[in-house]
Amino acid sequence: MAERADVVVVGGGVMGLAAARALARAGREPVVLEQFRVGHTRGSSHGATRIFRLAYDEPGWVRLAQEALPLWRELEAESGEKLLDVTGLIDLVADPAPLVQTLDATGTAYELLTAEEAQHRFGLATQCCKVVWQPDAGVVLADRAVQAFRSGLDVREDTRALTLAPRGRSVGLETDRGLIDASVAVVAAGAWARPLLAEAGVELPVLPTRETVSYFRLADERPIPSVIDYEHRETYALAAGPGVLKVGVHRTGPPTDPDEPGAPDDAIVEFASEWAARTFQLAESTPVAVETCLYTNTADASFVVERHGPIVVCSACTGHGFKFAPAVGKRVAELVTAPA
Repeated sequence: MAERADVVVVGGGVMGLAAARALARAGREPVVLEQFRVGHTRGSSHGATRIFRLAYDEPGWVRLAQEALPLWRELEAESGEKLLDVTGLIDLVADPAPLVQTLDATGTAYELLTAEEAQHRFGLATQCCKVVWQPDAGVVLADRAVQAFRSGLDVREDTRALTLAPRGRSVGLETDRGLIDASVAVVAAGAWARPLLAEAGVELPVLPTRETVSYFRLADERPIPSVIDYEHRETYALAAGPGVLKVGVHRTGPPTDPDEPGAPDDAIVEFASEWAARTFQLAESTPVAVETCLYTNTADASFVVERHGPIVVCSACTGHGFKFAPAVGKRVAELVTAPA
């Protein structure tokens, strides 16, 4: 006999947990299914930090980050955990005009710096002639955030959803631990979402890729701003703990099957090492660790948050979703609780 549930959330990464928390706050009773363990290293939500920023060329992303910021602060207050470390963000761009125009239009604070000023203030060596400094940015403490979202939720670990079957105003889920009938299923399964949704007749236009991230030891433990260098393959850097620098090259990984094991890309590690050594003051240029993570990419880096009958799709990824998690979770809950 199938278990009855109010709302089932498929995926215990940051988006699934944020959605489940928002649903619980709205008076629903979510059950979260996680095929591995919360915080596992095979998906997109693991690790110590993610960049938090307001600086985007497109006003919609800035406003979504502005919406997320007080929700992060609310989660901090409720959990008693520090989840944001505001050390600022530096954008290195050849032409800052589009970014500056958007920041002005959205009322977002910033400064324009020269390369010399950036080096004097932050110890960064850059060949870029224009630097945009945005002070209300830094990092989300990702592993803490995942656990804060999880607190108080019914999370079923080591439970994989195998099929979804819409049944009029409800949905049936077959899992490797039994059957569940639910009023609504929220699919926030990251790189595993597309085939699962296809079983239910929902097309999700995403491509999973396996990205490489390298970690370096800084020369000292002084706080550093996050950095996005658009002049060098959209390379990004952020703090990953005291004296530790995390570096990646955005959307450079190959297409991948998330169920297959993957290895770091040696060429990306080499590029990141050279970039980090000339940009930051490192203790040494050799990485202290290298790992991979999954991106679930749409063609234009947009998110897919939409409802199809009793199924809600939450694919807010493409490598820049983590910072928006509480705002995305709130929107998912609104889709679930809206009158049919």
